[in-house]
Amino acid sequence: MNKQMLLEIVHKMKPVDLSLYYPKGDAVAFWKRALSSGVLQVDISEIRAEAVRLDGQSIPELSYTLFSIYSRTGSRLEYERVYFERRRRLNTYVFLALLEPDHPEVLEKLEDILWAICDEYTWCLPAHLPADHNAADINRYIDLFSSETGFTLSEVLLLLGERLSQLLRSRIHHEVERRLFRPFLENGPYDWETARHNWAAVCAGSIGAAALLSVEDPAMLADILLRTERAMLYYLEGFGEDGACLEGLGYWNYGFGYFTYYSDLLCSRSAGRLDWFKQEKVAQIAHFQQKCFIDGSHVANFSDSVPQVLVHMGLSHYLAEVCTDVERPPSALRAPYTEDHCSRFAPAFRNLIWTRTGKEDEAWRAASYFLPDAAWLVSRHVSEAGSFGFAAKGGHNAEPHNHNDLGHFILSGRGEIYASDLGSGEYTADYFGAGRYQYDCNGSQGHSLPIIDGQYQLAGREFSSTVLYASAEENDELTLDLTQAYQVTGLQSLIRSFVWHKEECPRLELTDTYRYAGIPASWTERFVTWREPKLFHPGTLLLPGTMTRGVEVTYDSLKVEPEITVHMYRDHFGMEKLWYSLDFHVLQLGAVGNLVFTFQFL
Repeated sequence: MNKQMLLEIVHKMKPVDLSLYYPKGDAVAFWKRALSSGVLQVDISEIRAEAVRLDGQSIPELSYTLFSIYSRTGSRLEYERVYFERRRRLNTYVFLALLEPDHPEVLEKLEDILWAICDEYTWCLPAHLPADHNAADINRYIDLFSSETGFTLSEVLLLLGERLSQLLRSRIHHEVERRLFRPFLENGPYDWETARHNWAAVCAGSIGAAALLSVEDPAMLADILLRTERAMLYYLEGFGEDGACLEGLGYWNYGFGYFTYYSDLLCSRSAGRLDWFKQEKVAQIAHFQQKCFIDGSHVANFSDSVPQVLVHMGLSHYLAEVCTDVERPPSALRAPYTEDHCSRFAPAFRNLIWTRTGKEDEAWRAASYFLPDAAWLVSRHVSEAGSFGFAAKGGHNAEPHNHNDLGHFILSGRGEIYASDLGSGEYTADYFGAGRYQYDCNGSQGHSLPIIDGQYQLAGREFSSTVLYASAEENDELTLDLTQAYQVTGLQSLIRSFVWHKEECPRLELTDTYRYAGIPASWTERFVTWREPKLFHPGTLLLPGTMTRGVEVTYDSLKVEPEITVHMYRDHFGMEKLWYSLDFHVLQLGAVGNLVFTFQFL
């Protein structure tokens, strides 16, 4: 689409008013219903509880000491905890002001935090700024969180309107223009405008949404939308036709969430002339959430994703309305108000205005999916013995938020994980730098994969797998050629196959077959778990459950010998966590090998 076409649409756009959010634009009626109906009572009580926590606390300071920690040590958590606490404070008082419009002290607290955010040196995080940035041009930098902040403040202006002072309204307009719109138009293009991952959707989507709410000049709005629409095309290129998000479900929530918030405002203001959800690929992406859950709140958490995910009900219900066959999640998976440690306003607000009444199933229905572009096999199995999950992946080792994990798998049952994916670690400078694959959660040493001649998989597009066979039927099967995942001179062939038998107590059969030029110096089959393995006798060991017996692992004790080692890593929230490597060392090495392991739920 060219600028002239966009300009014509912009000139005919519907006015900016509360009908973008509320039926007939009646905010008073909406919040009265929200207070009296049962749909949002838990959400509202959580918001009020957060307000009680904040009562009497001063606005935390974003000091120079906090700001400089990242440049000195590479640690992000210290500054970001305070930054996100300020966003939580903003969100809480916005929602309380909407729910309780007759309480002037709430509005006063809201105006104070709005003013404080306008005072911030930058809305970017230190980790997203160049080390040698200059204060004189700090506003030229735009990251995820500066974009989100501008979008948030633009929505708050519309939602609160003249209840905010004229000075504060004018200052917010000024700050959003100088920190977002002017840099975007004058200093771009930015690298994230052509990113094929969440940055394109969040940054461009937030700027486009903020512009749709606050830019009055048609030519300026058309210029911004021209760039944001192009960025969205790049974002969608990061998905295959199967709709899988290679960054994991958390980043689907994030990136596709902001894509949706922007798309909704764009569609509403353009009276449907600009509607991304008319595209089949977008509809497929909308289905990804329901394909990612394997057992309760546990998900196929490949890449930088946490093992358990709670869902944004607002986003989920919206997608179920606009896309055929998108399932509404079980109510037990609702994310509480305080669950998002980044305290993002857009999803929290839409959890209030987009959540709908209706009966949800108690759990996701049993289903199996093969996602061919991502090369993921994901299965939810339900029997009289309980619910069970299995997921395995191929792909390549240059994916967004990449882990070296080709051939890795996850196994869960009755709410517990037995074959684990460590997920995302603590984000630091080195985590996204040269030392990334020294972290167990990122390198193949922390995944259920072979170690060949002491060597792990390597990062890069050339280190890839090939799907030889896949089926998601009565039994789920996946066969992968992993030969190209390793840079081992003598390795001629490595084929890994999974067969997931969906019986009352299911079992997984894993077979690795290899050919080698000569004889490998060593060959180890590694499995990763949070359960402490218990050796029963040669050929059998147990991954114990908390409430059940767990999973029995059987192997040929004449071919391999087990070794159990305890490790520690720091998870995404900076907490130290134990994991176990269950290493099976091949005893009689040869030019060919066939290694079989069975994981049987008890």
